[in-house]
Amino acid sequence: MDLGLTDRVYVLTGASRGLGYATAECLVADGARVVLSARDGDAVAAAAKNLGGPERAVGVTADLADPATPELLVNTAREHFGRLDGALVSVGGPPPGSAATISDEQWRLSFETVFLGSVRMLRTVAAALTDGGAIGLVLSTSARGPVPGLGISNGLRPGLVGVAKDVADEYGARGVRVVGLLPGRILTDRNRELFAATGDPERARAEAEGSIPLGRLGDPAEFGRVAAFALSPAASYLTGLTIPVDGGALRGL
Repeated sequence: MDLGLTDRVYVLTGASRGLGYATAECLVADGARVVLSARDGDAVAAAAKNLGGPERAVGVTADLADPATPELLVNTAREHFGRLDGALVSVGGPPPGSAATISDEQWRLSFETVFLGSVRMLRTVAAALTDGGAIGLVLSTSARGPVPGLGISNGLRPGLVGVAKDVADEYGARGVRVVGLLPGRILTDRNRELFAATGDPERARAEAEGSIPLGRLGDPAEFGRVAAFALSPAASYLTGLTIPVDGGALRGL
């Protein structure tokens, strides 16, 4: 199936590695061009080079907590590639810990990046898109059910689902789509860190795999393919919904 991605241009945040990078790989493989951003300048430059360099990918050092970042990325896409067709908004996971034990400062810092940074990026890109544009928010299965030990994520991700739905309603008449993507246990550096934090990473991984009907952790590319489809013209009638990519772990119907 032709996803219709040839020469379309997407901005992806948090995309020097993990789920953002995996999505960028899938977009570029189907003919799209991308602007990647991350806080680590060397890492995002290397990621852009690996995806084909300036003809296919551009890396920008930027932090979603900075109010200037959304406009910077939108302008980079237009100046370098001449257009903008959508975005994937991905933010590094907040620090682990239960909601009852996390400090006010941790909540504040996470809110600035995970929540407000995502909202700012979402509304800026939505306003810049024309008919056929699409935005995906990388959230978490915690948006539908709390994940033990991830109190900040449990608190902020459901709110972002509501924001995404609200923006989808507002911009739908202009042909702009907004979808939430809910990754479960996918083998990224983030999940490796969470397993390691338990003190027994092998056991933690085995327990996680035991809770997944498919019996294994996901590969980043499996998420990337779903995200690339959701952002593509082939998914033109999908908006205002959340899509779990979790191997069947969520139990809600």
